[in-house]
Amino acid sequence: MVIQSWDSKSYQRDTGFVSVYGEDVLGWLEPKAGERILDLGCGDGVLTQKLVDAGAEVVGVDLSESFVETAQAAGLDARVMDGEKLTFDSEFDAVFTNAAMHWMLDKQAVVDGVARALKPGGRFVGEFGGFGNVAALLSTMRAVGDFMDGDPEIAQPGEYPTVKAFTAMLEQGGFAVEEITTFYRPTPLPNAVRSWLEVMRKPFFEQFGDREEEAYERVIKALEPCLCDDEGNWIADYVRLRFHAKLA
Repeated sequence: MVIQSWDSKSYQRDTGFVSVYGEDVLGWLEPKAGERILDLGCGDGVLTQKLVDAGAEVVGVDLSESFVETAQAAGLDARVMDGEKLTFDSEFDAVFTNAAMHWMLDKQAVVDGVARALKPGGRFVGEFGGFGNVAALLSTMRAVGDFMDGDPEIAQPGEYPTVKAFTAMLEQGGFAVEEITTFYRPTPLPNAVRSWLEVMRKPFFEQFGDREEEAYERVIKALEPCLCDDEGNWIADYVRLRFHAKLA
């Protein structure tokens, strides 16, 4: 299995919109002063800071050392931890997550760990890629991977479940689903699709060695008719799954 690596600087520069869109999810969480909240997959800590500003006591966890170092440098309580192997026990009023769970392959392990981390009646609120997320991007990379005799599976290091599938996981973990939905959210790419590919799918292109640039060129050329408008603006075909669940 290829592990996705992250660089905090390039992430902030080329995909900083992730945190901007994530602010909307905070409305579902409704953080309150004095609450203890876990930010699961906290990234560079932009939304973690929003929770702190709301008066909550917040712990952020992420598997990326680069992200955690950036969050710590901002004065946040951030720790390197695998979301599939959470070690907390009944200490949080809420768990929040944004744009992180699709990278976690064993989502049932994540849900079960969140349930253990929450106090009775605690809430789990978040958003991540749902079924159909970046379908054009993935299909194009897979086709290029086949054509260039690479491994097309590297194009999709994460998984995007349906509402039905994720609801079942939440219920198996002991949650009652308060609200769950999926929606299409075309997402402008401020630095064009090349930067998105370099940040989000770098291992796929690196597999081609000295043909890496050729792979980029083939993918971008194939994507242009469907994701780039007449003015040269690139749009990613995002589908998001948003949920609010309560621990029984």
